[in-house]
Amino acid sequence: MRVGRGNGSRGERTIAALDIGSSKVAALIAVSDGESPPRVIGTGQRACTGLRQGLVADLERTESAIRAAMEQAERNAGVTVENVVVSVSAGGLDSEIVSVEVDIGGQRIERGDIDHVLSEGRAQLDAGGRTILHAQPALYTLDETTRVMNPLGLHADRLGVDIHIITADTPPVRNLDQCVRTADLGVQTIVASPIAAGLACLAPEERELGVALVEIGAGVTNVAVHVRGMLVGLSVIPMGSEDITADIASTFSTRRIHAERLKTLYGSATTSPRDNHDMIEILPISEDDDVEPTRVPRAQIVAVIRDRLDMLFSDVGERLNEMGFKGPRGRQMVLTGGGAELKCIADFAQGLLGRHCRVGRPRGLVGLPEAQTGSAFSTLAGLALYGAEDREDLWAGSVRDGGQMRMSRSPWGRMIEVLRSSL
Repeated sequence: MRVGRGNGSRGERTIAALDIGSSKVAALIAVSDGESPPRVIGTGQRACTGLRQGLVADLERTESAIRAAMEQAERNAGVTVENVVVSVSAGGLDSEIVSVEVDIGGQRIERGDIDHVLSEGRAQLDAGGRTILHAQPALYTLDETTRVMNPLGLHADRLGVDIHIITADTPPVRNLDQCVRTADLGVQTIVASPIAAGLACLAPEERELGVALVEIGAGVTNVAVHVRGMLVGLSVIPMGSEDITADIASTFSTRRIHAERLKTLYGSATTSPRDNHDMIEILPISEDDDVEPTRVPRAQIVAVIRDRLDMLFSDVGERLNEMGFKGPRGRQMVLTGGGAELKCIADFAQGLLGRHCRVGRPRGLVGLPEAQTGSAFSTLAGLALYGAEDREDLWAGSVRDGGQMRMSRSPWGRMIEVLRSSL
């Protein structure tokens, strides 16, 4: 049966999601009736060696993994999809806040006035040669001073809106798009990974109070700040769980595949008294029969892991401070992504950064297989949720002239203003 996004039985539409990461490609097919949570009908997964730090480095290997993962999901679901919602986690992801204003002459703000200022904002979007992935309204302003979530019914001389824009370098996005299309799939939309992951594992109240979502992927770590229900800041750190694996492989002279196994089975972000007594066998990097495995205390493996985590979360803390997410209300942090499945990582991050921390796992879908309920699949689940909802995104609309747009004074300036006014 051939289906697209708008087709399905009993008034349902079919949504296909594709999370292309540095270590794996995961696919998911769900159906949604627009009222109940999306229902998963098929999933697929394949190891991927075609990406480096979230960027396509080998078109053929990436295309092969995409095709295999989606074909597996299609077999499980009993359908064949045409278009997919795709994630992007690297490629120079960047974010800034711009402001647009219109004159309403002191009148009571109607729905048409809000539509007008959003339309003017959409008309003025300019990424300067980069690709705009999202342009989402953050906060509205009344006469440049008062910031509100919903200005409907209020009075002002001028109505403005802060628009949070997420952009990416164009070549990496085109490479990703090419890989998907070469696998005989159409690209419905490309979604920034932090947007998708946030949909899947953040509670509405966390978004309102203020929360930092730290998505630890294999090749990159995305730091996204949510305030008053909206994503208002984003930063990308070119470091991920693969760096931990590489550190273990280098330190103990073993192959990456063995290092990954050591990390998964024996790794931890915290130490225990038994670590000095538990001896772990490490296979040599050489395949010669006369080379014997070595044995080291588990404490040595944990020490290597903690050294890398110290570097990673120190960078996370710096990025959060730069984005203005600090003080009494900047205390909540959620970890997700494959790297967040490391034992006790939330305790480590909480101790180092002094912020309350938990591990976020995907929710909001019905019928998600047990194997896909871990934090490594938050982005995949979020892509399905994104495809099932009609979310307000100005980049999806038409473009026309008019309005005044003031760009932020610096990469972080306007964003920090919005954060400070919200916390």
